[in-house]
Amino acid sequence: MSPRHAAGPPPEERAAVVTGLGLTTALGGDVPSTWRALLDGVCGIERLDFEAPDGPAQTYLAARAAVEPGTALPSAKAAHCDRSAQFALVAAQEAVRDAGFAEASALAASGSRVAVVVGVGLGGLTSILEQDHRLRTRGAGRVSPRAIPVMLPNHPAAEVGLLVGAKAGVHTPVSACASGAEALSQALGIIRDGRADIVVAGGAEAALHPLALAGFARLRALSRRLDDPKSASRPFDADRDGFVMGEGAGMLVVESAAHAAARGARVHGRLTGAGITNDSHHVAQPAPGGTGCAAAVDAALRDAGLRPEQVRHINAHATSTPLGDLGEAQALHQVFTNGLDDVAVSATKAALGHTLGAAGAIEAVLTVLALRDRTAPPACSLERVDPEIGLNVVGRSPAPLPSGPLAAVTTSMGFGGHNVALAFADAS
Repeated sequence: MSPRHAAGPPPEERAAVVTGLGLTTALGGDVPSTWRALLDGVCGIERLDFEAPDGPAQTYLAARAAVEPGTALPSAKAAHCDRSAQFALVAAQEAVRDAGFAEASALAASGSRVAVVVGVGLGGLTSILEQDHRLRTRGAGRVSPRAIPVMLPNHPAAEVGLLVGAKAGVHTPVSACASGAEALSQALGIIRDGRADIVVAGGAEAALHPLALAGFARLRALSRRLDDPKSASRPFDADRDGFVMGEGAGMLVVESAAHAAARGARVHGRLTGAGITNDSHHVAQPAPGGTGCAAAVDAALRDAGLRPEQVRHINAHATSTPLGDLGEAQALHQVFTNGLDDVAVSATKAALGHTLGAAGAIEAVLTVLALRDRTAPPACSLERVDPEIGLNVVGRSPAPLPSGPLAAVTTSMGFGGHNVALAFADAS
């Protein structure tokens, strides 16, 4: 036995449980407000106008954070962080408190071996562009001495690592819109390997900048329903026409079952499996028929020791793009060959927008809540499910989940062909 494994619990006690949850989204600055608004059918999408220096103002749709992250942090800390890191810190603070630690510093002081994994998509984009503007308009001497740290993709993870005193490792997966889910996959591996007792894991994104919005618009990926923001993001709907960008963060405290039991921690749910694949097809389009996504879901179920018929809930990637949603539906039909009529499929980007690198983590939090409260959240804008989709999509009202043991799956996909699926189970 290696010294690393000798320091940890035996393998049969290395199951991963979720003991803390944190969110900051377009629906609320924490878990309770976000979850309540989501179940109530609130939509966080609105029009966002940008002044253009050499032309007309540009209008986009976006799901801006309901609470400015800087207001929830000490002013000195907020000033030293990119907006994406601010989101990560806010969600991490909530998750750590929810896990039973009065302050983040108490986590490190507890003697636990702590690691951090925070995924990003575009990361410090806004800081990069702000410092570039300073350089061009005010000269090199006005570039911030903090420019380099806040530009780096690992900035949110590094800040969360400092917050919780993570000495067992700090990591940053960058897999486009699958980054947050991949962070949780890494957290699961860290717990199983015995490299840490606790992993604070999730994703953060703050990319509501004219450049990012214009770039996605030029890809024809965004919804063009500027006159109807609340109905613009329509995952799985027959009239979907593209996604809406959002911002925020989702963080989970993932802990070995033995460590959680030893300290008497409350358990929200269990992270039981993960699957990662790549389409190797196209940099921006999913593989035909959703074969890569199907392989990831199948791998996650096998990793969790689950049969498809045991799954009763799916929080789908469901961005509201014509090709993406159809490919994902085809993928799910490949895996769930006995049918999906009894599986409640949630498409929460209808309310929260697409938060890119944070999406998989935010949706993981929502999946744990759905299992805990036995309630699948609605798609607030759904009018009519596309007949080609063939899924039991939860419409404008929440759907009850059955009694007994519950299992769920989340799916995430990203440019570059990334596919990540996570399997969760209720706390029983």
